Amino acid sequence: MKQLALFEQPLPVTPIAPLSMACGQNQFWIKRDDLLPFSFGGNKVRKAAEFYKEIKESGADVVMTYGSNSSNHCRIIANMAAAMGLQCHVISPAENREILYNTRMVSQFGASIETCPVNEVAQTIENRKARFVKEGKKPYFITGGGHGNPGTHSYVRAYEEICAQEAQTGIRFDYIFHASGTGATQAGLVCGQLLAKDEARRIVGISIAREKDRGREVVRESIEAYLGAAYERLYRDEALVFDDSYRCGGYGKYTQELLDVTGKMMSEEGIPMDTTYVGKAFWGMLQYLGEKEICGRKILFLHTGGTPLFFDKLVL
Repeated sequence: MKQLALFEQPLPVTPIAPLSMACGQNQFWIKRDDLLPFSFGGNKVRKAAEFYKEIKESGADVVMTYGSNSSNHCRIIANMAAAMGLQCHVISPAENREILYNTRMVSQFGASIETCPVNEVAQTIENRKARFVKEGKKPYFITGGGHGNPGTHSYVRAYEEICAQEAQTGIRFDYIFHASGTGATQAGLVCGQLLAKDEARRIVGISIAREKDRGREVVRESIEAYLGAAYERLYRDEALVFDDSYRCGGYGKYTQELLDVTGKMMSEEGIPMDTTYVGKAFWGMLQYLGEKEICGRKILFLHTGGTPLFFDKLVL
């Protein structure tokens, strides 16, 4: 399990020229969390590394989690459990019936998948946990998407990594863009910024599914849970930018324009971007910068992974 140990080397930040466009004379860099060395990488690997420590300390023998058929989180957790020699049980909404690469890999790693209607998920989780306990097992449940303080902490550390790379290179990013889903990634980045008292830059979460009010509230709750007593002293509402303007109608949905962008990024830069998470956020970032007429800035895009989903919707 060396791959899930604390990462000794920071992941690269490399310059890109999105779609051969001037993009308001902005300069772009990309941080490749999709290259994290475990199970196709992605932000869920950083989070899994934190949960890995807790699972080992807890003495659990069953890892439980929740996610859809396209969940990168479920793939990573199922792989982690297999590598640890632990049983893994995934609860998934029955409404998602399509078999995707992530679904296949969850099964390949030996995890059992239990489906139920989405409005029965919470009860199904509790019932299954109780059943495992009755069988004499010790389950450890990870909230969908790696939500919770361990997941948040992983991106506090990622923010610190970015700051260290800025100090090393002399490049100071004015904006950090990323895909915002369940919220732990954005919460961690914002907590890192607040703890560093770094008010100059803007962190922008591009929603891949949730509407603004709900999305902001979930991220804010995660920030409050992580900062604890320091929340009232450190939190600034303007630090939380959650933009739902580019959801394309909801989770997993996309437009031809978005497909064109992901296809061109693969052709021109050799960087795979799926349409559910990273591609949607990248396309949303370009729209955001254009609509707000942001020019002459240094922009960092955080590639949070999802390579198997890229192959589900491969368009070149």
